[in-house]
Amino acid sequence: PAFEPTPGTFQMRSPYEPRGDQPTAIAHLVKGLGRGTPRVVLAGATGTGKTFVLAHAIEALSKPTLVLAPNKVLAAQLWSELHSLFPDNCVKFFCSHFDFYRPESYSRATDNYVEKRSATNSRIDALRHDATRSLLERRDTIVVATVSCIYGLGMPAEYVESAVPLQEGQPWASPAALADTIASLRYAPGSSDRGSYSLAEN
Repeated sequence: PAFEPTPGTFQMRSPYEPRGDQPTAIAHLVKGLGRGTPRVVLAGATGTGKTFVLAHAIEALSKPTLVLAPNKVLAAQLWSELHSLFPDNCVKFFCSHFDFYRPESYSRATDNYVEKRSATNSRIDALRHDATRSLLERRDTIVVATVSCIYGLGMPAEYVESAVPLQEGQPWASPAALADTIASLRYAPGSSDRGSYSLAEN
């Protein structure tokens, strides 16, 4: 299927205006990133409005943006701030979906092998897919992520090929044909739980 991202511009909403050194910082960020400078550093103490400056740069450049944070706590904080500054745009969250992960290990001293163990969070996994889908569908997307996003969800081309875009009023040969298409994506008939689907009789 072909995905055509809808055009969109970023519209920041805040009752505050840049003050102090912030206008200069915004101008330097926009100028450097706008001309393709690979690295532009914004340095500032805690509470000086670095996220506010970043938001103004995002609005000015109006490009899909990836914001990286070193851990889930800071990523959630950044998401909350950017989501409040861009309520009309698409601000998504992408982080590791493991609640627990212990890699496999082997001790030569005791000749003991421990298998890998892990537990995943289905809600966070759904947020990861939601962020990926948004990048395919909308240009006005900000993804706030932890460094685990470097692993992504696989190759983009394969991800798109395994998806079926659906729209209200879209024609199908029959309900059975639609059900077969959904089932080919490994959805199971059932309730409204994640990974299942149901078709109305009409």
